[in-house]
Amino acid sequence: MGQRMDAPLIALIAGEASGDILGAGLMQSLQARYPGARFIGVGGQEMAAAGLESLFPMEKLSVMGITEVLSHLPELLRLRKQLVRFLLREKPDVVIGIDSPDFTLPIARRLHDRGLKTVHYVSPSVWAWRQGRIKGIKKSIDLMLCLLPFEARFYEEHQVPVAFVGHPLADRVPLETDSAAARRQLGLEADATTVAVLPGSRGGEVGQLMPAFLDAMVVLNRQRPALQFVVPAANAARREQIEALLAGHPGLPVTVIDGESRTVMAAADVILMASGTATLEGLLVGKPMVVGYRVGAVTFAIASRLVKSEFVSLPNLLCREEMVPELIQDGLTTDAIVASVEHWLDNPDKARALISRFQAVHQQLRGGASEKAAEAVSALLERTP
Repeated sequence: MGQRMDAPLIALIAGEASGDILGAGLMQSLQARYPGARFIGVGGQEMAAAGLESLFPMEKLSVMGITEVLSHLPELLRLRKQLVRFLLREKPDVVIGIDSPDFTLPIARRLHDRGLKTVHYVSPSVWAWRQGRIKGIKKSIDLMLCLLPFEARFYEEHQVPVAFVGHPLADRVPLETDSAAARRQLGLEADATTVAVLPGSRGGEVGQLMPAFLDAMVVLNRQRPALQFVVPAANAARREQIEALLAGHPGLPVTVIDGESRTVMAAADVILMASGTATLEGLLVGKPMVVGYRVGAVTFAIASRLVKSEFVSLPNLLCREEMVPELIQDGLTTDAIVASVEHWLDNPDKARALISRFQAVHQQLRGGASEKAAEAVSALLERTP
């Protein structure tokens, strides 16, 4: 082991808030192993607090959706080039890209070609999308760190070095959910049946889903006037968008909350939600849910040709069967939403069976993801070329 391994230079690149949290946890675990380590790259506030010297603010990378990305493309490509030049000059002992695969994997490819060790943390959904990408990934990285077990199986089948580290969220969310405490915290009625409605965190998503969700809320309210609805708004812009839609239905018993989406889910009896990472949080808080997915017609036409997976939501992918209803594109109708929500409200025994399955998955995903990830990275660092 050379002199450098006591104080490795470690580069990390995160493109959005969830990656920033993962990166900070990994940095802390690496620091415990290598007290002299130095961290460079790109990250947000969490990673900066853990000691990252960030080349530019992470916010410059946080764009989502095909059309949004296109308008920012020249800037993104410029930042990518700048980052590659910087890392080739600094020659870190390892470069860890965190999520944001369309940005981080091409960087890994260039650095890997020039002899640097590269790791990708959080598998892109290759098992679902454009499976051909696995060949490119194989040429770009020395190690894939997966949060979910079914992802690790896929890489093993394709002979890509992989470590299943579990999901950091599973460690942060308690195994038992205290719904009464969550309701108190949010100022909700303690014994009213509660439906949490999560239309997503991006403007486009809320625009596609919230009108459909709202129509169903109106019908549910007519049929079950005692229901209370609670909607977390991801940020001020989403709050404005949600309240503008709600303004058309003044009589609806809805509470809009700033942020706090996990507490909102914990307070609920049933969750009606957008497909995405939040569905994993719904599983971890142990709640029956109904998942809606709708995108622009063009995006859907492209996506449906490329998608290889039979499910869109993480609970179904993790349980390897349809545990929760997925209402996709034209299937996202008022009747289907109402029937799916009522299915959970009217069948408490089915809801209980679902919750115990979810707890088993929660258990499987627990176990110190940051620690396991650091262990896998340190094994790679100490492998002499």
